Amino acid sequence: MFQVVIVGRPNVGKSTLFNRLCGVRKSIVGDEPGITRDRIYGKLRLRRKTVSVLDTGGMLPEDDDVIPAGILAQVEAAVKESHLVLLVVDGRVGVTPLDQQLLPMMRRTGKPIFTVVNKIDAPSVEPHVAAFHELGTEQVFGVSAEHDRGIGDLVEAVAAKAKDFPEDAEPDAGAVRDEEIKVAVVGRPNVGKSSLVNRLLGFERSIVTDVAGTTRDAVDTLLLREGVRYRIIDTAGIRRKGKAEGLAEKVSVVMAQKSMRRADVALLLLDAEEGVTKLDAAIGGYAYELGCSVVILLNKWDLVEKDHRTLEAFQDSVRRRMKYLAFAPILTVSALTGQRVSKVFDLVRQAAEARKVRIPTGTLNNTFAPDLEDQLSAQNPNLKLGINYITQVSSAPPTFVVFVSGRDKLHFSTERYLVNQLREQFGFFAAPIRIQQKTKESRTRGAAMGARGAARRPAAKRSAPSGASRGAGAKAKTKPKGGL
Repeated sequence: MFQVVIVGRPNVGKSTLFNRLCGVRKSIVGDEPGITRDRIYGKLRLRRKTVSVLDTGGMLPEDDDVIPAGILAQVEAAVKESHLVLLVVDGRVGVTPLDQQLLPMMRRTGKPIFTVVNKIDAPSVEPHVAAFHELGTEQVFGVSAEHDRGIGDLVEAVAAKAKDFPEDAEPDAGAVRDEEIKVAVVGRPNVGKSSLVNRLLGFERSIVTDVAGTTRDAVDTLLLREGVRYRIIDTAGIRRKGKAEGLAEKVSVVMAQKSMRRADVALLLLDAEEGVTKLDAAIGGYAYELGCSVVILLNKWDLVEKDHRTLEAFQDSVRRRMKYLAFAPILTVSALTGQRVSKVFDLVRQAAEARKVRIPTGTLNNTFAPDLEDQLSAQNPNLKLGINYITQVSSAPPTFVVFVSGRDKLHFSTERYLVNQLREQFGFFAAPIRIQQKTKESRTRGAAMGARGAARRPAAKRSAPSGASRGAGAKAKTKPKGGL
């Protein structure tokens, strides 16, 4: 696929241009410089083909600090894999020494370069574009990414470059599954999420530092492994409410939660050195409420002093602090050394398949429900269960509706036992199970509301068939008796 990379110094509007070209708000945008750090991928859909677009962090070539150095490495990798470079500059500021310093770095790659003069928000500032011709790039465009001015001309120029580029070959349908498994790596700041993502992918995809909160955007990367396509989503560390500092961190937390909403499986990363915290439990609660299948990973296991009871003690602590994730498997890993990381894919694949299982209604009502009543009656002869009917209404996550004969809902302990029996008999590995109860009272109330709604509606006009029959009858009266 033809690929375009957006580069430039900090705070010139690269992410705003990226969002404008892709038609989605995928990169975080703000007045704070240096918000974007990792490579963000999106798609520009043209009339006859689709172009891949990369957003990159602001480049500071002479800054040796760990984060700017990591951004520079990410930009260089993005330029090497792209076919066209969009050098974004600030039209209100003019040509800066840093703009001139970045240009030779781009030219060394041999890729064609367009200068995109951003923040040309009004006709009065359009003459500022002329000064940027001195950079000597192939074409110069004056645009306002925020107000959608001049974007059409830029898109047409990109389309002209991409016109003769060959399309990707269609993958072998027999070798690769059509669907992809969306995997969100979540956790609090500095537990090793980006290190784990890089280890899963086998290359440095995300910037890794000891600075908490290095990752801000939700970074998607596609991975094909053993015929299965995975979308690995590296998310920002989720902080406690009120602890996020600045707009960028607050928005990044919201985007991390959105990533969980679209994920099939959440890899909940815990720091084995520090143990389970309240914030870990809260993040696990987010994943559960959003319906993700959950796999718990104890990271930095190589740094823990261990004896024969260490693993059991950690597992007990996790289960005690996260009772609502009792269904989630626990795996000890080390993103730094790669210890047991390969096993993560097996767990993710099992979890993704189990969340899509559908149980036939006949099986639930002819076999499962009677057995459940017998088991509960044996435990408590005075318990009157009274389940009339069970049906699975959806999957991903598995959701069941239970029609109760009485006016009261099942006790929470009975509902929990029901969930445990569903999991024991039908699997649902790593998936949360939802139960919706319909009591006799709720069904009666629903029927009454439906009747009142019908009473409020005006009487319907007579139907066409009856009118047609009247017409037929009238016509029959005028038909002469007998035949010719």
